[in-house]
Amino acid sequence: MDQGMDDGARPPMTLSPLDRGAVSRLQVLCADATRALSAAGVGVSVMATTGGYGMAAASDPTTERIEELQFTVGEGPCVDAYTSRRPVLITDLDDTAMSRWPAYTPAVYQAGIRAVFAFPLQVGAVRLGVLDVFRTHAGPLSRDELGQAFTFGELAVTTLLDGQDQTHSEHDVDEAIEQGAALWQAQGMVMVMLGVTLTEALVRLRGHAYATNLPLSVVAADIVAGRLHLERDHS
Repeated sequence: MDQGMDDGARPPMTLSPLDRGAVSRLQVLCADATRALSAAGVGVSVMATTGGYGMAAASDPTTERIEELQFTVGEGPCVDAYTSRRPVLITDLDDTAMSRWPAYTPAVYQAGIRAVFAFPLQVGAVRLGVLDVFRTHAGPLSRDELGQAFTFGELAVTTLLDGQDQTHSEHDVDEAIEQGAALWQAQGMVMVMLGVTLTEALVRLRGHAYATNLPLSVVAADIVAGRLHLERDHS
């Protein structure tokens, strides 16, 4: 890709905390996705719970600048995918894309990008961000590549939620045992509350913790105490 992006782009916002290990894992994930999807680059952008945007990780510095561009100009496939909660698959940055994103499209096209595929990262009704795939040639993702892209998106969600949990990992043994029991109890309550599997219940708990920037232990305690009731996803 062309290196001629504007280096004066606005830096990413500081978001709810992700540990360095999580960011590193996201960077590796982006690099793996780039190779698997025959892409020029892949980026993961995290959206702040306050409505702001921030770039979390990318496969390489050039992709990072391209990823940040849509937040600088306030438009692009990533923004639309996050807002609509649906993938935005642009197989050709043609005149239609130009009219849809008049500021974003010319800059990305100049950087050598000809196709962009944006996949929202979400857990139930909770939106976390977007995974973006950039290609230097026009054309759709194959069925197999599309499936792989969704898989990488799921891995990105898990990495984001794990990173949130690990920022609150320093507890003594007694406290850890007590909180583990509360989490297990809360997991069972959410399973009944939402009519989901035990695994999905934990995902919902973690998703709520991420969205509200609270430790998972606090969310679990609120569920057990009856102070918090998660709602079914009707979307």
